[in-house]
Amino acid sequence: MKLKFITVCVIALAMTSCGEEKAKKEAPAPQKEESKVAVENVDPMSNKGIGPISSVTLGEIDPAMAAEGEVVFKAKCTACHKLSKKFVGPALKGVTQRRSPEWIMNMAMNPEEMIQKDPIAQKLLVEANGAPMANQNITEVEARALLEYFRTKN
Repeated sequence: MKLKFITVCVIALAMTSCGEEKAKKEAPAPQKEESKVAVENVDPMSNKGIGPISSVTLGEIDPAMAAEGEVVFKAKCTACHKLSKKFVGPALKGVTQRRSPEWIMNMAMNPEEMIQKDPIAQKLLVEANGAPMANQNITEVEARALLEYFRTKN
């Protein structure tokens, strides 16, 4: 009886490990050479990303809006992002020097579609070891406040 139990366990383990190996082989590679070329051909400051934001007009920094953005950042972003160092996601200090305002807002509001279709977001996914940005259900008002907060962190 004991021998039967051990045999069944060994067979079950063998079958499970074979299934996992097959799943690993069928999983798509995180980044192809085509994606690398696509990113190299994209100007990050002219790329507006994918989502509802097509145009943002910036004026002087609004301190009240930036303070609201800091509250949103601390509540919804700090589990994965730090300002001055890479954590799960990239460091966000100076992000307004690296990405367009529209891209920043679209990434905050629409991370799933951005990761699927935007070459810069796809590259960031690879750099984050395949950990996609979680959708925090950021509203347009919150995204604009986050942008304003990031503008103070250059």
